[in-house]
Amino acid sequence: MAKITFDGIEVEVPDGTTILNAARQIGGGIVPPAMCYYTPLKGSGGKCRACLVKVSAGSAKDPRPMPKLVASCITTVQDGMVVENTINQQVMDVRKGIVEMLLINHPLDCPVCDQAGECSLQDFAFEHGVSTTRYEEERRTFEKIDIGPLIQLHMTRCILCYRCVYTADQLTPERVHGVLGRGDASEIGTYIENIIDNEFSGNVIDVCPVGALTDKTFRFKQRVWFTKPVDAHRDCTTDKCNGRVTLWYKGKDVLRVTARKDAYGEVKEWICNTCRFDKKETSDWVLEGPAHISRASVIAQNHYELPVVNPQVIQDLPESTTRELERNPPLRLGGLNN
Repeated sequence: MAKITFDGIEVEVPDGTTILNAARQIGGGIVPPAMCYYTPLKGSGGKCRACLVKVSAGSAKDPRPMPKLVASCITTVQDGMVVENTINQQVMDVRKGIVEMLLINHPLDCPVCDQAGECSLQDFAFEHGVSTTRYEEERRTFEKIDIGPLIQLHMTRCILCYRCVYTADQLTPERVHGVLGRGDASEIGTYIENIIDNEFSGNVIDVCPVGALTDKTFRFKQRVWFTKPVDAHRDCTTDKCNGRVTLWYKGKDVLRVTARKDAYGEVKEWICNTCRFDKKETSDWVLEGPAHISRASVIAQNHYELPVVNPQVIQDLPESTTRELERNPPLRLGGLNN
């Protein structure tokens, strides 16, 4: 085990844990943003540089600071390490630059993008970006390619996080797409016009942090904040599919089906295309109840649930207060996983 101090908060984590995942064990607003790292995908991380942090002390044995900011998603902790994120002005300034870089070629078409409202780039830009840009050159454009009847590809929105490539690599041996070209000519494509068509291809939609890969069956049907997410499950016979999903309702109609995501927008249990695209009737599912929505999300509009108090984040919470919270129906105690 290694003890690491992150923004003044000490946490003990297993050896080999990355700085980012150590911060996630603490939770709250101190967690660095991540645009390319995805816990279930081996090899992900280190592409977008959004999670850069300052290591002001490398370890207890060697307390010297690391000379440059490091990517927290691929840097493992050392016992006695001291890390600064939100309390370091250099990190905050660099993060503004990362936002500016990611938006250099982005079309900024949020009003027509189906990802609007649940887009990691929107959140990142809102929290760390600036209202103006210094970029004066023409934005890059790409010829539109058709990758099948289920998935819509918008290359102009892509930030080359590689998540969709890793997903196809690790879920199925039938990957037909990848990153073509080099430098500013790099793009996601199939080289020879090909359809991305395998039983788990729809998962590339869930892992995409922007609107580069979207659901064609949901295209332009509804804004996500006007829909109601409900957790549900079914006994799926497809191998590797767990059948646990989120149904997105508008009235009585199921507009789309997605895999369930955790607090950091990651899917831990994949679903097949049959569950995602073919089962859009309430009768196909066993409903569990409304899905949890972060209060900071625009999707939380008109959706209400009991607030969560996390005594492990609130330091020195008196026992009397904890007992009162347990007895008080409007409040419930939360853990690190909530």
